[in-house]
Amino acid sequence: MNQLKKGDKRLINAWTFYDWANSSYPLVITTAIFPIFYEKVTSTTDASGKVINDVVNLFGIEFINTELYSYVVAISFIIVSLSSPILSGIADYSGSKKRFMQFFCFLGSLSCASLFFFSKENLGFGMLSILLASVGFWGSLVFYNAYLPEIAEPQDHDKVSAKGFGMGYFGSSILLIINLILIKGFGMPAKYSFISVAVWWIGFAQITFARLPNSTNTNTAEGSIIFKGFRELRKVWSELKHIKQLKRYLMAFFIYSMGVQTVMLMAVLFAKKEIVGLEDSNLIVSVLLIQFVGILGSFLFSRISNKIGNIKALGISLFIWIGICVGTYAFVYTPNGFYVVACAVGLVMGGVQSLSRSTYSKLLPETEDHASYFSFFDVCEKIGIVIGMFSFGAIEGITGGMRNSILALIVFFILGFLILLTIPKSKNVQ
Repeated sequence: MNQLKKGDKRLINAWTFYDWANSSYPLVITTAIFPIFYEKVTSTTDASGKVINDVVNLFGIEFINTELYSYVVAISFIIVSLSSPILSGIADYSGSKKRFMQFFCFLGSLSCASLFFFSKENLGFGMLSILLASVGFWGSLVFYNAYLPEIAEPQDHDKVSAKGFGMGYFGSSILLIINLILIKGFGMPAKYSFISVAVWWIGFAQITFARLPNSTNTNTAEGSIIFKGFRELRKVWSELKHIKQLKRYLMAFFIYSMGVQTVMLMAVLFAKKEIVGLEDSNLIVSVLLIQFVGILGSFLFSRISNKIGNIKALGISLFIWIGICVGTYAFVYTPNGFYVVACAVGLVMGGVQSLSRSTYSKLLPETEDHASYFSFFDVCEKIGIVIGMFSFGAIEGITGGMRNSILALIVFFILGFLILLTIPKSKNVQ
């Protein structure tokens, strides 16, 4: 079995390749091609292309199509947030971290492939595929993120984390470009791109799985392994209560995650409905723009954090996020305005994700229970996303417009920014 050695370049490269593999899901499925496909399949338009009916019926209940989508994605995060603490505790104790990561990888990728059969007539099956694809993606990240403090020294966490996100943005962009060429140039139906995500995800993930061991933990499970997992979590929680710096950071992260991921998950559907005159091809080009600017943003904020510290760098990114949301709500109604916003989102999207992961890893106490600690991190993020997505969908359902939902995001970013300012500078503050 391979052994973990901090700073091993081959091991770090193998770890970052999982970002290359699984980032095809958030780009192609949640951001670019599937949202456009979903909007077309679940809407009725007139001769000019104007939407005249975007209401769908699931189990006898009527929803606006994007409202239903936000609820299903939110439910997937509830599932991950409830299951990951138990599974992470078990993984750390039993030495099965990689096996759990593989399970969720296969669940997510095969669910992406099943979206090939999505239609308005079998809406229930399609929404189940969306649900399981999301569970697979985010569930695998629980265990993937937990490897970071095991493969890299603390001073390298920002750089390694940024490298992973950079690999993800670049690799997923290549797959999106390939799919666009096949769709636009050769007339390939868009639904075949969902199968390409499954193949890409599973295929390149094997590079990661070939190098990463299961765990550095050599404990032998005694009695019920489920209860061992709960005991590990209780131990982590008791330790967290005495680390004020880490508690405050998790609180800020919880709040601003409500905004960050909701923007990323709903941006294309927002553009389809609220931006007048934006063609599908131009929309996807703007998504690619976000990806490549995101690569720059990851490394830019990594350098900024080296100069002024992680917390201040995160504060700068959240301040920009506030400006993006306020500007979008008040002024962005045309394609040109959306392109400007897309560039700004790309700049801070990679930065806030990369820094959030590496900042948490730096603040952790000395421990071998990395998966259990990272489950807290992931639970904070997932519950935050649940609140963000439900808020976004509910406000649209009540008011009839997605633009009003941005108001909730503005509040999330402001609160997260303010809490970030209260984080003690020293780990020794109780």
